[in-house]
Amino acid sequence: MQQRYKTKQIHIGNVAIGGDAPISVQSMTFSKTHDIAATKAQIDRLALAGADIVRVAVSDESDAYSLKELKKISPLPLVADIHFRYRFALIAAESVDCIRINPGNIGSKDKIKAVADACNARNIPIRIGVNGGSLEKKFERKYGPTPQGMVESALYNIKLLEDFGFQRIKVSLKASDVGRTMQAYRMLRPKVVYPFHLGVTEAGTLMHSSIKSAMALGGLLMEGIGDTMRCSITGELEEEINLARMILKYSGRQKQGVTLISCPTCGRIEADLVKAVKEVEKRIAHIKTPLQVSVMGCVVNALGEAKHADIAIAFGDKEGMIIKGGEMIGKYKEDEILEVFINEVEALAKERADV
Repeated sequence: MQQRYKTKQIHIGNVAIGGDAPISVQSMTFSKTHDIAATKAQIDRLALAGADIVRVAVSDESDAYSLKELKKISPLPLVADIHFRYRFALIAAESVDCIRINPGNIGSKDKIKAVADACNARNIPIRIGVNGGSLEKKFERKYGPTPQGMVESALYNIKLLEDFGFQRIKVSLKASDVGRTMQAYRMLRPKVVYPFHLGVTEAGTLMHSSIKSAMALGGLLMEGIGDTMRCSITGELEEEINLARMILKYSGRQKQGVTLISCPTCGRIEADLVKAVKEVEKRIAHIKTPLQVSVMGCVVNALGEAKHADIAIAFGDKEGMIIKGGEMIGKYKEDEILEVFINEVEALAKERADV
């Protein structure tokens, strides 16, 4: 894993982005933002799931004016997502913690300057959100919907904001496929100091997004690229946060929570492994202490895996053993081992947390 790129640090509300700040996780509500009760309910769900930042759509004037009230009651820093009508950004800037604009549809230089001035007046950042499917016409004509076109759009708009005296910038370069997304971020990273928001746009339903996001975002994170991220999933909220946290964990960029190891199902399994793994996963999901936990269906691989795990189960015929720190601590009947194991995991997590 490569060392993380050092970037200019900005703040969205009380969340630091870039520099040596932890990589933050974002999502977006899908309610009509002017329906404050529904939007607040979705934000609360995201906060409970572990989101750091939330973005809301500003589609009309009622959405824009509702942000003042929504900001008062939101438990998360609020980002206003603006397309086409720059004046909504001017209204939103009075209340929110960040403005996201798409250079491909926000309009003329004068309109972008007005947004920059409004954000400068309140010391809030702007995300330049470049999308492969909605580039400015001049870049689309010259480059097509390519990584090069996305990078040139980002560079042009970064320079534009800098010329307007604005430097609280973060950048995203999203395409709907893995290859273009990764290439664009890789191309731009050495050219600018600003933090990156990672994502694959229009990534699809849970299965499709999980694959695309793991490949693109996980790959970039392991290359040291990325300061904040969203895993876009059609029709989901909590799953976006869960997926992002897992990608951070397995890319090695977040040392938090349980890494669960379980063997594939095969004819050697001597217990109901699927049920056991689901039970363990559910009951230890709240643990934030970094732990390697292994649940294995037979002894073939279990002893080897246990050497690398903090604590492990190796199932046998109607019984199993618990191995902690590479040493067996006991054999237990199949109907009692899970309860003992979960208690041991929780005790180990508490012990590590207290150190």
